[in-house]
Amino acid sequence: MLISIGSNLPGAGGASSLETCRWAATRLDALPHLRLSALSRWYSTAPVPPSSQPAYVNALAVVRVAPGATEPDPPMLLAWLQAIEADAGRLRTVPNAARTLDLDIIAMGDGGQMVRATPDPVLPHPRAHLRAFVLVPLLDVAPSWMHPVLRRPAGELLAALPPQDVTVLD
Repeated sequence: MLISIGSNLPGAGGASSLETCRWAATRLDALPHLRLSALSRWYSTAPVPPSSQPAYVNALAVVRVAPGATEPDPPMLLAWLQAIEADAGRLRTVPNAARTLDLDIIAMGDGGQMVRATPDPVLPHPRAHLRAFVLVPLLDVAPSWMHPVLRRPAGELLAALPPQDVTVLD
């Protein structure tokens, strides 16, 4: 499973976006029968679509099923991720609003190849291939991932994008 982690507002108790995102990564590792197996570098990224919002902190996590367990179904995983977002103080207002935490399922299934058109969540994430803030960290942890619908590797998808502001955080 490939999970995108992002934030551009202070979290619970005034935690920075980076602190909130790091906390979320530890929560991914604590989900039932799942283990965080890789985490990309942390990036500062411009909002997409462009807006006056503050920059985001983004990363991508690879989460694997524990030995002997089965992968959760997509709606169950989505519910778990939304519970983590709520614990971080996320309020759902309008689309593309600034947020304390955003956890998106980018891909699931064997090799991240599950295709699911409806109902939520749609897999692979319907806009992942258009967002450098997803593709750049994805290349850190899953450089051979192939988009299961477009049949194009992540690096090729990234190269086709117009420039987007993505900078490694130190």
